[in-house]
Amino acid sequence: MSLNVDSAAVAFTFKGGMLPMTVMELSSADPEQIRQQLAGKFSQSPAFFQHTPVVLSVEKLDEPHLALERICAVCRDHKLLPVAVRGGTEPVRQSAWALGLGWFPPVAEGRARVLESVSNSPVQEVTREEAVSEAEAPSLATRLYRGTVRSGQQVSASDGDLVVIGAVNAGAEVLAAGSIHVYGALRGRALAGIHGNTQAGIYCRELEAELLSVAGNYKRSEDIDAQLLRRPAEVHFIKEQLEIKPLS
Repeated sequence: MSLNVDSAAVAFTFKGGMLPMTVMELSSADPEQIRQQLAGKFSQSPAFFQHTPVVLSVEKLDEPHLALERICAVCRDHKLLPVAVRGGTEPVRQSAWALGLGWFPPVAEGRARVLESVSNSPVQEVTREEAVSEAEAPSLATRLYRGTVRSGQQVSASDGDLVVIGAVNAGAEVLAAGSIHVYGALRGRALAGIHGNTQAGIYCRELEAELLSVAGNYKRSEDIDAQLLRRPAEVHFIKEQLEIKPLS
């Protein structure tokens, strides 16, 4: 009896995506030193360490071989989930694959690409032929979204700013290479500067966010000063930390 392949149920589909990811940039290859610093961070912000996926960046390390398995174990002991390694030598790449992790090329090789105008009706259509670093490039286009971003929905502007004329509900997510402006209540997750732009900011008329991020630096709802909640606010990355203040 022949099997009719066409009638078989589809088990999966491949889709391109842009997911927020925390990068843990290592400046030491010593697992015990990493453990000590993670313990300190855990005591400061335990809410962040809740099975958060991280990419281990080893670009600053001049180490042909790393105790990658031990470093990953230290991360998991503190409820961080390593999912990939960025940079490193060929042995490091092979070790990552052996541990079931992904591998990304160093930023210098992997980030430069041609930036094109944002799809989905950009306010300003800009096309650039020269390849530039996304972390250093200014916002090239602005995406304007009218309406409420509902729970489970994601709205993004991969090359510039995002302006939402409406609210962002709990369980929703907005992302932008540049800044995020919400002309309503921000109750979901907002991630600005997703390619590393530390000059990006988040602005909203009513702050009730589940999570805020600028260039990969996070604050969860429980870490936000209660006096700033349900008021207009702005968020910036200043002096190596997120600063939230009333929007004047």
